[in-house]
Amino acid sequence: MPNRILLSSLVIFLNVFLITAQEVLTIDETVKLALENNFQIITAANDLKIDEYGVSPRYAGMLPSVQASVTDNNRTTNLSQVRLDGTVQELDNAVNNSLNYGVALDWTLFDGLRMFANYEQLKENRKLGDAELKQVILSTVGAVMITYYDLVQQQQQLTALDSTILISKQRVELAQNRFTIGKASKLEVLNAQVDLNTDETLMQRQKELYVNTKIRLNQQLARDLETDFEVAPEIFVDESLLLDELQTMVLSETPQLLVSQISKRISELELKQIKAARLPTITATTGYIISESESSLGFITSSNSKGFSYGFGATLNLFDGFNQNRDEKIGKLQIENAEVAIAQQEQDLLATLGTTYQTYLTNVSLIELEGNNEAIAKENMDITVEKYRIGIIPPIEFRTAQLNYINAKVRFSNAKFQAKLSEIILKQLAGNLSI
Repeated sequence: MPNRILLSSLVIFLNVFLITAQEVLTIDETVKLALENNFQIITAANDLKIDEYGVSPRYAGMLPSVQASVTDNNRTTNLSQVRLDGTVQELDNAVNNSLNYGVALDWTLFDGLRMFANYEQLKENRKLGDAELKQVILSTVGAVMITYYDLVQQQQQLTALDSTILISKQRVELAQNRFTIGKASKLEVLNAQVDLNTDETLMQRQKELYVNTKIRLNQQLARDLETDFEVAPEIFVDESLLLDELQTMVLSETPQLLVSQISKRISELELKQIKAARLPTITATTGYIISESESSLGFITSSNSKGFSYGFGATLNLFDGFNQNRDEKIGKLQIENAEVAIAQQEQDLLATLGTTYQTYLTNVSLIELEGNNEAIAKENMDITVEKYRIGIIPPIEFRTAQLNYINAKVRFSNAKFQAKLSEIILKQLAGNLSI
């Protein structure tokens, strides 16, 4: 018995040493790595930068366009000309050159206020990109946190399986000793060995799941998939969430709803741009042009000119086959659809929040219940081991107590994980996930 206690202590010490020798990845470090490395977050951040670069008066059509141009034409030809008086003039390798260069400015002075609506839409696109980035961050970080705490739960289950395997080995040893002294049959030894093999099989399956989940978390963190690490040993659940506060945050802070609201604003600005076609468009042009030409044959052998040019233009759509009316009706319907989408999304979010909150309350209450069950199962297991040791209970009763104990530990671990999962989803819906 003292040797067995010493062996158990040594196994526990070695496990602790191996865990501390590896990287212990905290949840804060995990979130930080996700924000820095995750591919979806990087892509969404770049999309936001693209939207920010697009917010400019020039891109909206509010500023003039200035262009410089140069045109140089040169020709060498053999000419033969017959004039009105009948004389003929011929020249080989005659030169005919022209050079034009200058600067021109084009400016739309008025377009029915379309340019101002364009500029506001560019600003709204930037806001939309910001909301979409927040949505991607919340979604990605939420998924990363769920995977992390799933690992914590699996790590706890591995610990529970370690305990049950140790108990099963003790049972095999006791059964073998009882068989040796003639107090038990060979069947009891074989049953104990079969149960030990079953427990070791479960351990192998659990290790496989644990390793695969580690790979998935490394993938979400966009780092080397073979990076080894350990996670925190315990799950702590925030049990202070209130439904009223969460509902307020959902309606005011969640990026999903903000995206729909911005999309409605963009539809309104698009309608303004459509209505702008009912007003005239006024443009102005000006420039400075220098022109030079040279000809070896003709009445004018060379010419030079320079000077300013300017002008104004105006256009007004008088009739386009009623397309204007149709486009405006479509724009109004798109705004109405956007309003309906907002109302539907509000209802969907609140419904999801309500059902998730009820699940959260149930899971929180189960933590205490399953914790008590684990303590009871542990006490029952200790008593059963001693009774089996002195041979006053059958093996099947021992195995039942053993399974009750491991199942209680697994349920307790799963209750904490499910409560944490509900907490993460609630905070993600409310746009209040700790980042």
